Amino acid sequence: MKGRISLTIVLLTLFCALQSIGRDRSSFFKALSGHSEAGINLELEKLESEGLTSLENARKGALLMKKAEFLKGAGNKVKTFKSGAKLLEAEISRNPDNVEYRFIRLTIQEHAPGILKYNKDIQSDKQLIISNFKKLDEDLKKVIRNYAEDSKIIKTVDLR
Repeated sequence: MKGRISLTIVLLTLFCALQSIGRDRSSFFKALSGHSEAGINLELEKLESEGLTSLENARKGALLMKKAEFLKGAGNKVKTFKSGAKLLEAEISRNPDNVEYRFIRLTIQEHAPGILKYNKDIQSDKQLIISNFKKLDEDLKKVIRNYAEDSKIIKTVDLR
């Protein structure tokens, strides 16, 4: 009886954690693809209030890179973009096969101004995403499919 209660508690905790991850992913990608500095700042605040894990570091890096778009002054923009790139690239170097991190980088690369020269990994990121797409969880598949509808780099036909 004690074992069943413990198992039930563990399963409920796991279920709640997975639900939270889905909501967090959704709000993160909404902020990243949006046109609101307030949305980005809100997501950054959420990340700061949590312990910074590998995933949170990668997301923070991407959000800082996106935030640079809203800042005044070229120097400020470049400095913020580079600090975000450093965080994201560090997590990718530690986890080179993490499809979500590589997808995040692909989205940033596709939209980064050419002057920043942040576009060297587009093809390798695209290939990793395509080759692992079928193995991903449904939430991430949905995010990638939605992105592919408007992307010039990755197309929905690539994801079959």
